Parts: sequence; structure tokens; C-alpha cells
Amino acid sequence: MTNILLNIDAGAIDWARAQFALTAIYHWLFVPLTLGLALIMGIMETCYYRTGKPFWKSTARFWQKLFGINFAMGVATGIILEFEFGTNWSNYSWFVGDIFGAPLAIEGIVAFFMESTFVAVMFFGWDKVSRGFHLSSTWLTGIGATLSAWWILVANSWMQYPVGCEFNADTVRNEMVSFVDVALSPVAAMKFLHTVLSAWIIGAVFVLAVSCWYLMKRRNTKLAKESIKIAGIVGLVASLLTLWSGDHSAYQVAKTQPMKLAAMEALYNGGNSQSLTVIAAVNPFAQPDYQNETEPPLRIAIPNALSFLATRTMNGYVPGVNDILNGYTSYNGYEGKKEPSYDEKIASGKKAIAALSAYRKAKAETNEQAAAANLKVLNDNMMNFGYGYIKDKAELVPYIPVCFYAFRMMVGVGSLLLLLFVVVLFIVYKKDISRMRWMHWAAIAMLPLTYICSECGWLVAEFGRQPWTIQDMLPTCASVSNIGSSSVALTFFIFLALFTTLLFVEIKLMLREIRNHEAENEQA
Repeated sequence: MTNILLNIDAGAIDWARAQFALTAIYHWLFVPLTLGLALIMGIMETCYYRTGKPFWKSTARFWQKLFGINFAMGVATGIILEFEFGTNWSNYSWFVGDIFGAPLAIEGIVAFFMESTFVAVMFFGWDKVSRGFHLSSTWLTGIGATLSAWWILVANSWMQYPVGCEFNADTVRNEMVSFVDVALSPVAAMKFLHTVLSAWIIGAVFVLAVSCWYLMKRRNTKLAKESIKIAGIVGLVASLLTLWSGDHSAYQVAKTQPMKLAAMEALYNGGNSQSLTVIAAVNPFAQPDYQNETEPPLRIAIPNALSFLATRTMNGYVPGVNDILNGYTSYNGYEGKKEPSYDEKIASGKKAIAALSAYRKAKAETNEQAAAANLKVLNDNMMNFGYGYIKDKAELVPYIPVCFYAFRMMVGVGSLLLLLFVVVLFIVYKKDISRMRWMHWAAIAMLPLTYICSECGWLVAEFGRQPWTIQDMLPTCASVSNIGSSSVALTFFIFLALFTTLLFVEIKLMLREIRNHEAENEQA
């Protein structure tokens, strides 16, 4: 394995990353709407169950139809995403498959099958099963989708914060030693909460946009107004909780991935009492000269806010890019905790790789004394194993412009969404929202912005940890399959055409359903 990892076609790395990014981006267009609509349609059917009014039955069935169209598209892209681990990232799958595969297997066996079972009852069980059983099926469909998200995010969070595993030098694999640590990682819990809450926001904005379109066309007005009330409440609650979960997520990033935080803030040289950048003139088309620049030009910042965000103290120490590259000493709750430089980590990682090779050779020659000596060297340096594949420490700095601007787009649009829900709820309860065309246009315009905001969140999460597939353990250059770049490039364009077609079909089907829907029992 060690030889294979060092002789990978460079083009294959880039195409494998591009293909996985393409699949993930398209997949995330469908998933959050599934999670968001699941909650809203569950609330609407609960209203039908409690009141018995045909209006609520008709309303719930309408949103369930849109849910079903989106659900089918999400499944198609999700299956392809999981297969790519075996086709394009076989070294990764071999190295950590024992850990990474467990949550994905549970997601498929438990959550997805649960979701798929009850979704059939939800769609085809109207007037065939009792109202209570149908309501339970609707909520269990949403719970199943949410549980699927949980296990997938557990797997993703482990890549960001690997815990609960040990390296086996005999099999050259990391093996799980604590399923609880993996499944209940604090990073996983907060990532799940933040991701699901953002999905609820997307569902709420989608319902707002469709409902406002009906009001513009003066159709299905009761459906639109009642849907706006529910979506507005869901969106407002989710937005407030997202602010809280985002703050805690940033705090965890500061502790576990300081380079990601430095890239998000374009913080080149850290220190105590660091301010939080609101905006700055970071060149979006080139990596900044962080070694020679003190800070980005035209910077506007909030004093001491970054220190508070990262350390929960106003004068806490926050390392910058150069500090992390060259090594630094932090006094945040420690007696001068020293972090080694990346040069030291790279040297340590090379020792680990060399010791692994020597250990396996000694074992093959039944030289137990040499094997034991090399195993000790390996264990002493294993925490830096992944750094041994890094040729230049500049590779360890993520692309700062993407992280910087994606983070600000996410926060900026998130703030607008909070304002949107407050205004919508005020108008729908105090005014006649059907007459306010500016509000209708605002809700419709926010739908694509909300999707951009959500995708930006994933850009920050994934770009920010580069070049790591698994943080500090395995870089992308050592994770891919030993295949030709042309094969991966070909499938990239095939998937691009396929996913674009699926997206076009979904939008067309949804628009047709929205245009053709006539609410039943509007006055009931």
C-alpha cells in the first residue's frame, strides 16, 4: 500500500476530487429540501388529524407530492456518491473502511429502509389506513430521512475529527476501537444539528416562495396563507437555532481545525485579542501572499470578537496561517501548550511511513526485534502519519479566497433569512400579505440565495480541511484509486450530463405540479 500511495497519477487526483464535488453539490440540492419539507408536511397533516378539515388534508397532500418528486432525485445522486468511495477513493476506503463504512451501513440498513417503507404508506395509504397510522407514517418518513442525515454526517464528521480508532500496522488499516466515540462525537452532534436546521430553513423558504407565487397569481390563497404561517414559524425557529449551532461549530473548528478557521478569516498572523473580520479585499482569484502580508487590505472588523468566538474569552489567543505553519504556543487553558511546526510534522510523518515499511519487511523476515523497534517508532510518530505524504508545507494551507468569501456569503444570507421570516410573520398576522407584491418577489428571490448559502456552508467545511481527506491522517493525494485520469474525467462528464438532466426534470415536474394544483375545499 505504501508504494501505491506514492505513485498516483496527479490528474486522477484532480478529476476524482472534481467528480466527488460535482456529485456532492448536486446531491445537496435535493437533500435539504427533503428534510425541510418532511417537517412542514408533518405539521400540516397533524393539523388535519386534529381538526379533520379537508383543507388540511388537501394542503398536506400537495406538499407531499413535491416532497416525493424531490425525494426520488436525492436517492439517485446519493447512491452514486457512495459508490464513488470504492471506484475513485479505494486507498481511502482500504485505509479507514472499517470505521467509515459502519455509519454508512447503518444508514442504509436502518434509516434508509425505514424511510423507504413509510414513504410508500404516506403516498399510497390515504383513505386506506387510519388517519393516525397515516400520520405516523408521514412523521416516520421524516424521522427516517433525518436519521439518514445523522449517520452520513457522523461519517463526514469523523473525516474532520477522527476519533475512536487505532492503526493496525499488520493490516495497514485504521480499525474502530470505540463505536460510541465515532457515533457520538461532539463534532458530529453539532454538524448534524447545524445541517438539519439549515435544511429546515430551505424547506421553509421553498414553501414561502411557492405560496407567494400563488398569492401573486391570486390562486389557492388560503393554502398559501396557511402555508406561509407554518413555514414562517419553522424558518424563524430554525434560523435562531442555526445562529446558536453555527457559533458552537465555529468554536469546535477553532479547537480541532485551526487552519480552517485561519483560512475562513484570512488571518495570516494571529495573537491575543483578535478581531472578527466583517469584510476585506481578499483577491478572489489567487492565494494571498500570507507570508508577507500582515492582513488583507480594506479590512473592517469587530474588535476581540474572533478571540471570543474561538476561545470564549475576549483576549484569547487565535493562531494565524503563519503561526500554524511555523509552530506556536497557546496559553488558552493550558500551561504553554506548544504546537509543532508543519516542517516538524512532515519530518515526523516521513519517519512513520519509513518505520511502517521497515516493520512490514522485518515481519516478513520474522525479525521480531527489528519489527518491535520499528513499531515503536511508528507508534511514536503515527499522529503525523499523513504529513509524511506532503511535499511542500504550502499544500497544507487551504485556498483562502473560497473559504473567506463562502463563509461571509453563508453568514450574510443567513442574516437576511432571519429578517425575512420576522417580516413575513409580522405581515401575515398583522397585514394582508396577499396585497404586498414586494414581499412576494422578496420570498421568491430568496430561494436561490438560500441554496447558495447552504452550498457555501459545505464549501467552507470541505475546502477548509484541504489537503486532508481525513484531518491530519490521510491527504487527498494518498487517498485516490490507482486509475487513469481519463477514466475519471469521462465519468465526470457523464455524471454532469446525468445530474443536470435530473435537476431539469425535477424542476419541470415541480413547476407542473405547482401550476396545475387547485386547492380543494378552500373555504372549508
